Amino acid sequence: MAEPTPTPGIHHVTCIAGDPQQNLDFWVETLGLRLAKRSINQDDPSTYHFFFTDAEGTPGTSMTFFPWENLSRGKVGTGQVSRTAFRVPEGSLDYWEDRFDEYGVDYDDRVERFGETVLPFSDPDGLPVELVEVEVPDDDPTVPWTEFVPEDVAIRGFHSVTLWLADPQPTEDLLETMGFERVGTEEAQGDTPGDERTRFAATGSVGKYVDVLPTIESSRQGLGTVHHVAFQTPTDEDQEAMRKAVQSKGLRPTAQINRHWFRSVYFREFGGVLFELATSEPGYTADEPLDDLGGRLVLPGEFEGRREQIEAGLTDVTVPRAESAEADD
Repeated sequence: MAEPTPTPGIHHVTCIAGDPQQNLDFWVETLGLRLAKRSINQDDPSTYHFFFTDAEGTPGTSMTFFPWENLSRGKVGTGQVSRTAFRVPEGSLDYWEDRFDEYGVDYDDRVERFGETVLPFSDPDGLPVELVEVEVPDDDPTVPWTEFVPEDVAIRGFHSVTLWLADPQPTEDLLETMGFERVGTEEAQGDTPGDERTRFAATGSVGKYVDVLPTIESSRQGLGTVHHVAFQTPTDEDQEAMRKAVQSKGLRPTAQINRHWFRSVYFREFGGVLFELATSEPGYTADEPLDDLGGRLVLPGEFEGRREQIEAGLTDVTVPRAESAEADD
């Protein structure tokens, strides 16, 4: 079988939140990301699906959430994405620590990892997140969203995800099949129960890293945990080739599923983490102009015919706006 086109990196990460307004306030106002899509969970239309991105919804920038208000708190452990890290420009962590102090965000001391400075913190549901200082190149594909934070410190898409696994080896082999290259191993610093962190790098510039750590720490999915991580397979042809490669490893990927803004294939990797393969097209502007992204509740496909029923079951939310925040000062 021919080798699949290597993945450029992470496409999106989907997590579980609680209160939808709290989730919006934190990820839009505190962290300064754009609400690029306000929709519903297509497998459970009784809950929202929020997509937080850069200014243009560039692949590799989407942090998405299912806010299940009555779900219990989860526990990060083996078989999960334990950390999601975002890129920020070099020299910006002082700004972010000051901002976290202002907004009451729980954060830890900075650590050094593979020659980069990392600021660990948690969102209001306890989700472990990190900011990593990087040199952002002039030709970087991401476009900063500057409604709440200045351009020179704004989040610029994903840096990496960290996987906690009881037996890392089969997953490491899978990552190499997907086009990741093993680039280094170092002793983990304090933020995980594993004693060795192995890094894999994809071919792209955004969301290019996956770190793997061994642990037998027990896990429980719930608020403050990652639901799945999606990797870029830009075209349908790329995706089908990757699907076959995954299948050849003994895993059981689904058929392609139309998610309206991208097309998806899902499978659980050997350690239990839910992986997704996602295309780049058609993107978030398929049903809203770029300037209006996130401005309304978008109900894809057949769900539009059930709008009145769906809206009646959703909690009312208000998207933070900079002018409103200034008026409150």
